[in-house]
Amino acid sequence: MTGDRSTARPRERHTREDRREEILHAVRRTCSERGISRLSVSGVAKRVGCTRSLFYHYFPTKEAALEAALEAAIDDFIEQVRIWDHDRERGDIEGALNDVSGLLKSMVLGARDLPRSISLTDDVTLYTDFVDRIADRVASYICSSTVVDFSRYHEIRIDHIHETLYVLIVGLIMYIRTHPDASEELIRDIIASTLHIERFTAKYTGSALSHGDAGERSAEDRSLVGMPVAHPRDGGLEKGVCDVVPSLR
Repeated sequence: MTGDRSTARPRERHTREDRREEILHAVRRTCSERGISRLSVSGVAKRVGCTRSLFYHYFPTKEAALEAALEAAIDDFIEQVRIWDHDRERGDIEGALNDVSGLLKSMVLGARDLPRSISLTDDVTLYTDFVDRIADRVASYICSSTVVDFSRYHEIRIDHIHETLYVLIVGLIMYIRTHPDASEELIRDIIASTLHIERFTAKYTGSALSHGDAGERSAEDRSLVGMPVAHPRDGGLEKGVCDVVPSLR
């Protein structure tokens, strides 16, 4: 019997968030395939299978949609850093340095869709803004997580932590882009030297840990093996990082 409503297939309905994500995905794919300069509302609407008016229901302009897509791309970068921070083995500083060096290189050279389009664009302002936002958010995340964890056991030997991390990240992004053959070992050494944590790498720890037992070690030796040590400079374990990074108070 035709027209039996009991067997009719229900229409698939999209939630507002689903449709918004479809549009953002289309923006990223369009930029990847055709370039940012050729992004258009009509092209995105056609890819999604919606009307221009529906596009404008979610975004007032194509620039607003591109801005939201950029934020989503940056969120992806932050998520990769979050996973690195979660999975790193506590106390294995050199291992964490090795892993983050490989991660940074893969993020720069393996960028896809929108991030890759931005790296290839002639719009210097757009690219600079993108790198600025990535560096700022990654530095902020590391300050609020990895740095806090590090400060519980080790002395922080740099001031202006957020700013130092920001400059380091921007510099490494540019360096890796222009020197794609740079080794992960070189990237690791640059990070360690800039942050003054090279003493935790194999190049330096041999001589530092070769004398005395744990009970007789100096404060520096105790920090090298991950033993809590309060530093006169910062007045204790929890206070130090907040003194250096006021935003963490």
